[in-house]
Amino acid sequence: MSDACRSISVLGATGSIGASTLDLIGRDPDAYRVLALTANSDPQGLAQLAIEHGAQVAVIADESHYDALKLALAGSGVEAAAGAKALVEAARLGADWTMAAIVGCAGLEPTLAALECGKTVALANKESLVSAGSLMMDAARSSGATLLPVDSEHNAIFQCLAGADFGQVRRIILTASGGPFRMMLKEQMSLVTPEQAVKHPNWSMGAKISVDSATMMNKGLELIEAGHLFPVGLDRIEILVHPQSVIHSMVEYQDRSTLAQLGSPDMRIPIAHALAWPQRMEGPSAPLDLASIGRLDFDKPDEARFPALRLAREAGEAGGAMPAVLNAANEVAVAAFLARKIGFLDIASIVERALSGYSGGGPRSIGDVLEIDRAARDLAVRMMESVKA
Repeated sequence: MSDACRSISVLGATGSIGASTLDLIGRDPDAYRVLALTANSDPQGLAQLAIEHGAQVAVIADESHYDALKLALAGSGVEAAAGAKALVEAARLGADWTMAAIVGCAGLEPTLAALECGKTVALANKESLVSAGSLMMDAARSSGATLLPVDSEHNAIFQCLAGADFGQVRRIILTASGGPFRMMLKEQMSLVTPEQAVKHPNWSMGAKISVDSATMMNKGLELIEAGHLFPVGLDRIEILVHPQSVIHSMVEYQDRSTLAQLGSPDMRIPIAHALAWPQRMEGPSAPLDLASIGRLDFDKPDEARFPALRLAREAGEAGGAMPAVLNAANEVAVAAFLARKIGFLDIASIVERALSGYSGGGPRSIGDVLEIDRAARDLAVRMMESVKA
């Protein structure tokens, strides 16, 4: 690394993205100084990571776990803190590089706080750009912060652009695995179980994101994110099903050259890119063996079988509160599906009803975003009851 001993904070340290980030940091500990690590409700896991990496402070979001965290950190020299306010304070410590990987709307305020510090923020919190994209991008511009996308697709686009002028871009192509049901008839999808939906064919992900991949809502949310990160217009961002998940996204230029970023399905690859940027670092991921893969397939997505794609594009084009409503309603519906309260196809139906039923204005602050999120969740619950009835 060219930058010696950069200060690092990981918001969401015990999740899969946080674990991958700390795995990379742990391979070259002399190059980094860990300021803050945070977690939602795993005090033992957080304490272990904080001690292992010599963090300055460890913050647990759920205040009921504060005593357990403090006890686990006793004598380590690591400061313990808890609660939403402490999360924001940790984000404001001014780390040179912050991984924003807190899941859900709980990550909005800490992510904004990190951006306002004017340093580098690696973004893995989907809600930040889906629900509050304009606010986040404005904050980055105002402070001069560098915002680096970590999602494999957005990181791939970032790499393919390599600083090129957006005016030179003809289109951006987001690739999608298509999930486990890409070849299944819609009638068959009505019988899908949670166990089937969480078995992603390529990536190891949590239950919620795996279901989003199965409905293709995840790709719809990524479309909205891409619209904020790469402002070429949503009409120039396309989705292409690529079941092998080898090409993570592509950029086609005016001269018809198309650049693609390829790699194994390992999140440490985009994280390593963001961690070392603008340089490159040695990565531990398996090398890509195209000969053993043998073939790369592509297909257009079927919005009749996967209406989440249409709903996401419509919400993104409408702007205002609609992307936040989409995200909140989807979270409610996915949770209900995983709890076996609704069917697989009901997820998109509930989201569509919530989008049609919401009439509020767009957000002007994070507080507004949180209020839209709350109202949309309540609306989705009511729509869910009507579906069940």
